[in-house]
Amino acid sequence: MKLRILLGDHPHTAALKSGAVKSDLVELEFANYSPTNKGFKPMVREGAFDVAEMAIVTYLMAKSFDKPMVLLPDVMMARFQHSYAVTNPAAGIVKPRDLEGKRVGIRSFTTTTGAWLRGILANDYGVDLEAIDWVTFEDPHVAEYVDTTVRAPAGKQIMQMLFDGELDAVLGEKSDDVRAKQLFPDAAAEERAWFANRGVIPVNHMTVVSRELSDKHPEIVREVHRMLQESRAAAAGKSPSFSDAELTGSIELITKFSAQQGLIPRAYAVNELYDHVTRALR
Repeated sequence: MKLRILLGDHPHTAALKSGAVKSDLVELEFANYSPTNKGFKPMVREGAFDVAEMAIVTYLMAKSFDKPMVLLPDVMMARFQHSYAVTNPAAGIVKPRDLEGKRVGIRSFTTTTGAWLRGILANDYGVDLEAIDWVTFEDPHVAEYVDTTVRAPAGKQIMQMLFDGELDAVLGEKSDDVRAKQLFPDAAAEERAWFANRGVIPVNHMTVVSRELSDKHPEIVREVHRMLQESRAAAAGKSPSFSDAELTGSIELITKFSAQQGLIPRAYAVNELYDHVTRALR
């Protein structure tokens, strides 16, 4: 069976994409999107792939609108988030709560990094998210979601708006430009403290399969999972690896944050995100 598949270039996908990991059951036809997140919209809106890397918040939102896809317990990307928040030095933002009343830019309000950071700001630093003026630049991947944020003027670039003082802060970006400073000056220390408290490594991207593939060809879904795991093993520790308990804890937290922020109608139980085929792979 030939499968259309969307995967980014990661250490743990290298063996799969090079053909070093093989299968007698499936042939993989890789889609080329750079960056990979450009392929999330066609997957959600058109079912463009049989297997796809997918931002976890995009998947949660897709589930809330009954999009025909199912989660696989295969992590593609995970990272701490504190370093992805920058400010304009002239805005006078010294601590996280200083974001209140400010103009904060984010690529899309529904990005996973944005959801993680807003959840961290609200739950761990006491920031009132409703007191922030959010400015966005892209539509959500899930077309049915109604985005009520202010849209940046056409043609404007997010970091240039920060440098020009049109934004006071930006979430989801890094910069070593002298015209920007970190919201958390020692982000690594903040991340260590946050992990000591939460015990969670934030998951950004997972993997999904089409519901049709899972319903009609469960053996193929199991084979895809096997190949992903074999490719991860070939990366020799250069990729994020989670136990089921660790992955469950991370997904539970981002699901809670997403529900708090109105991205999904309720916090789903983790088991709800899988079907009977993929749940058995955990």
